[in-house]
Amino acid sequence: MVYTNSFKGRMFWRSMDNYQKLVERIAQSQKITVEEIDRKVEAKRAKLSGLVSKEGAAQIVAAELGINFEQEKLKLSEIVPGMRRVNTVAKIIKIFPVRSYEKNGRSGKVCNMLIADDSSNVRAVLWDTNHISLIEKKELVEGDVVSISNASIREGEVHLSSFGEIKKSDEKIKSVISEKVYSARNLKEASAGQVLQTRAFIVQSFEPRYFEVCPECKKKAVSGECAVHGKVSPEKRALLTLVIDDGSESIRAVLFADAIKSLGITDEELFSLEAFAVKKHSLLGEELNFYGSIRSNQLYNTSEMIIDRVEKLDPGMLIQVLERK
Repeated sequence: MVYTNSFKGRMFWRSMDNYQKLVERIAQSQKITVEEIDRKVEAKRAKLSGLVSKEGAAQIVAAELGINFEQEKLKLSEIVPGMRRVNTVAKIIKIFPVRSYEKNGRSGKVCNMLIADDSSNVRAVLWDTNHISLIEKKELVEGDVVSISNASIREGEVHLSSFGEIKKSDEKIKSVISEKVYSARNLKEASAGQVLQTRAFIVQSFEPRYFEVCPECKKKAVSGECAVHGKVSPEKRALLTLVIDDGSESIRAVLFADAIKSLGITDEELFSLEAFAVKKHSLLGEELNFYGSIRSNQLYNTSEMIIDRVEKLDPGMLIQVLERK
């Protein structure tokens, strides 16, 4: 997606992370200060030896105060990973093709869509055949406002099973945020499903890993064969892995295509290990702004950051940050 400099500036300052919105909602409900809720959250995290995120601790505090978010309609910016029975109203801004799958001897369909409101946007995943049929029959199309109930939040996505409901809503949403929203936060507080921006140093870089994709559908091709288009002349692609550290924590960062180019790496440097070895040394120790999503890596049982783009530090922005402290 294209971002103008003015838009990036507004998003940096105006985007409020999910934790802050959650704390404000709790404070308003209980008619107490945000600072008091913050203290309760930190006390809860300390009691649990820091094993839960700030959002998770806030949810525990909310439950202890008798607040039940399952009965409320939430803005998309207010949902956090791990929530159950989420209710929201949003506009469908993108529907992806319905896919069939087979897993553990079972087959089914899944449909992904992007939904948005005036606070944020997220991916919604439909698993129930009745819900998916609404898409297949064009009873729900891009541009429709929908009411979603009893959804669960997994790694920042809204998942809807047969226990949930999605239907067309009469509510009007005049404007939506269709661009990806990044919350500024440090890596130590990040958890799977969050979309964030962090300022970090590159402390380690690994050699690129190469793979091939079908020129038609861009899906992975094996030995010149595409599962959809058969024998093809595949295009070569690369995956680059870094380790970045923002002073609070380090994390494995994975970059593809445009994200690699945003690092200033040319195709010649990327696809030549000798040329990359030279470029690698210039990258180490560089401090940059990284934008991406946190996901769980099941293979290594850890978290990693999938990078969307990398930007050089803006001195003017850094000065504003210092002035606001």
